[in-house]
Amino acid sequence: MNFESLNGKRIAVLLSGGVDSSVVVHVLCEHGLKPDCFYIKIGPEEQEEWDCTSEEDLEMATAVAHKYGLSLEVVDCHKEYWDEVTRYTMEKVKAGFTPNPDVMCNRLIKFGAFHEKRGHEYDYIATGHYAQTEIDEEGRKWLVTSPDPVKDQTDFLAQIYDWQLRKAIFPIGHMMKEEVRAIAEREHLINARRKDSQGICFLGKINYNDYLRRYLGEKPGLVIDIETGKKVGMHKGLWFHTIGQRHGLGFGGGPWFAVKKNIKKNMLFVSHGYDPKTAYKQQFKVHDMHWLTAPLPDAEKIPITFKIRHTSDFLTATITPLPDGEYLIEATKPIHGVAPGQFCVIYDNQHHRCYGSAEITV
Repeated sequence: MNFESLNGKRIAVLLSGGVDSSVVVHVLCEHGLKPDCFYIKIGPEEQEEWDCTSEEDLEMATAVAHKYGLSLEVVDCHKEYWDEVTRYTMEKVKAGFTPNPDVMCNRLIKFGAFHEKRGHEYDYIATGHYAQTEIDEEGRKWLVTSPDPVKDQTDFLAQIYDWQLRKAIFPIGHMMKEEVRAIAEREHLINARRKDSQGICFLGKINYNDYLRRYLGEKPGLVIDIETGKKVGMHKGLWFHTIGQRHGLGFGGGPWFAVKKNIKKNMLFVSHGYDPKTAYKQQFKVHDMHWLTAPLPDAEKIPITFKIRHTSDFLTATITPLPDGEYLIEATKPIHGVAPGQFCVIYDNQHHRCYGSAEITV
């Protein structure tokens, strides 16, 4: 990225305590910039009862800010997170969908609630995401992929608003993860060897199913073999299962794959075998399309690449607008585990520019 263009600008760094955002601080300071650091506090709802890594995160963030002589302020977004992101998650899960809380966290919290509280005072908000931006000939800012396909996080950013993208900078987005680790080691950063965080950010070390059970309880229902129509067993709640899931189903005579849900009848349909065709889809619809910078042309069968989960693989397809505002995605080969509620992230056919994302409906 062009660091010279940041001279004289006010920059806020979202410092999480992890190695990526810490190297962001180093890189900015190395270029003569003096950002202000902010630690966003969300955490579990009942910290006294649930084990959480937030205290350690804050200690790491404090040490990094101190090393570079920078200020660090804790911004409490706890209420906003539980009011907005958790409500979104629970509503989607209860309706039988497969939501992505981390995607909405970027829109609603990191570039949303934080912006309202403190970020509006700054020209740019810097994060440790593995993503890049570029400006086109019309002066528009685009979200583009990182050269590290494994760590690329453009899919997590594909629901932010255009004004949020204009304020966002990703100072390590052009690097490979190994480069970031090497810088942290060389500069003796306290978290140089700290493992990357896994799972949903607000849960800490809590098991996701335990979290769902706590807030949604259990709602037993039938599990049906989709090929034979015979009863396989009972589930404890449709929200404990995702389409495409194989492990953890707990039914004898497997392996079984979760392939369909009937929300009204509270039934889970499964398919038998190691790689059943019923676990795949080649066509599906998406709705509530969110374009980041500009929409694709309103034409049939435009070649694209896409993702429906966080992987290093970009899948090839075409996209066609439908009369009801939905879009039809036609993949070049069948895709495993397509689930309603998942975000389908749309890229150009070179998987370079990220155009945005939409929710899968069918």
